[in-house]
Amino acid sequence: MSTSVMSRWHGNPIVAVFDRIGTGRKPVLTGVVAVVTAAVLVAQLVHPALFGQFRRDGAAIDAGEWWRLVTGMFFQDGKLLGGLFNLVALVVVGTLAEGYFGRARWFVLYFGCGLFGQFLSYVWLQPVGAGNSMCVAGLIGALAVALYRAPARHGVQLPSPAFVAPLLVLSLALLDTLLHDNHGMPALLGMALGFALLPKASVKASLPASDAGKEALTD
Repeated sequence: MSTSVMSRWHGNPIVAVFDRIGTGRKPVLTGVVAVVTAAVLVAQLVHPALFGQFRRDGAAIDAGEWWRLVTGMFFQDGKLLGGLFNLVALVVVGTLAEGYFGRARWFVLYFGCGLFGQFLSYVWLQPVGAGNSMCVAGLIGALAVALYRAPARHGVQLPSPAFVAPLLVLSLALLDTLLHDNHGMPALLGMALGFALLPKASVKASLPASDAGKEALTD
């Protein structure tokens, strides 16, 4: 990232909070999963028949092809534009989640919520489809919990946008579920798992959240 891009990234109030409560881990797992997902996207664009062979397909799963619930987390029914959007979401959200929850918890949240979403879509909502967006929804739910618990666990005073984010995520997840979309339930599971997987409480040196980005740039 350039200095200006880094400044805007760390100057975001929500990112600033995670700069303070996170561990500073490099997003290695996020990067690996993003690269694999991107490679699968390229493969399905070059060979479109692959999508039909590996997407979530209720009839094929009924016939015994349960592995489609896993491959459905890597192929994209949104093709190029949908796939690029999901990749950007994975990199941004995944980086924050890995920095706070760590790699093992990240793995459980991402693939646990994703597999839950794939299965729920198969049995209830959308039997045919694919994409990693439900995995990302789980990470978003977990991050919402981390923000909500940040004042009590880490002594961090939330700026207004960060305080509103958990309530917004919960509201949208509930609405999404009522509308029978397949992202709401993975997000709600992410919130539940987020509470269970919260890292050990710690209190860092006092620093206004608005200054967290400046600190990160000078480390």
